[in-house]
Amino acid sequence: MENDIVLKTENLRKVYRVGKIEIHALKGVDLAIKRGEFVSIVGPSGCGKSTLLYLMGGMAKPTAGKVIVDGIELSSVDENVRARIRRKKIGFVFQMFNLFPTLTALGNLEIAMQIANEGRSDKEKALRLLELVGLKNKVKHKPLELSMGEQQRVAIARALINEPDIILADEPTGNLDSANSDMIIDLLRELNERLNQTIVMITHNLEAAYRADRQIYMKDGRIIHPSELE
Repeated sequence: MENDIVLKTENLRKVYRVGKIEIHALKGVDLAIKRGEFVSIVGPSGCGKSTLLYLMGGMAKPTAGKVIVDGIELSSVDENVRARIRRKKIGFVFQMFNLFPTLTALGNLEIAMQIANEGRSDKEKALRLLELVGLKNKVKHKPLELSMGEQQRVAIARALINEPDIILADEPTGNLDSANSDMIIDLLRELNERLNQTIVMITHNLEAAYRADRQIYMKDGRIIHPSELE
């Protein structure tokens, strides 16, 4: 049903211009993500999957087409509204973690709450989330005192801090070894099942992609049938 769709794109296109050269990163992408789904978007480097994620997250504007988040078309609202949607409805997890190096794990969550809630934060909520991702005993550790897998767990907890409708994860295992990669995918799977959290994960790792409920395959800026990846 249409009411179950939390994220949708319609004929989404993105063209980058470098001098007189046009690079068509997306060439008419249509997709729909249901509330509570765990979806992976798979494809080789340069296929447009990260561009798609940035457009779905309202971090960039499409050249043409629509991105609709929980019924709101992002291109129809001003930048202040888009920023509010990003803060309230979307949680981001990045390959490079993007943590504040001078803040503790707890501090990284608290500042995310303060940014989204006009300076207000909830320490107990942040502590509960760090416990949820298995970092109960690391709340006072700064990023450089944590392993890369633990840093990504902090980033996932931060993405959950404002109870977003959607988590967008851009290569969340890209900087991790196989053991930590498995742990992060296990955690995302658990969050999806326990919290009914909608997750869209960009990855080139097919093993990780197959842990999602559904796989969307991309090549040359388009969604394709998996047989076309060969």
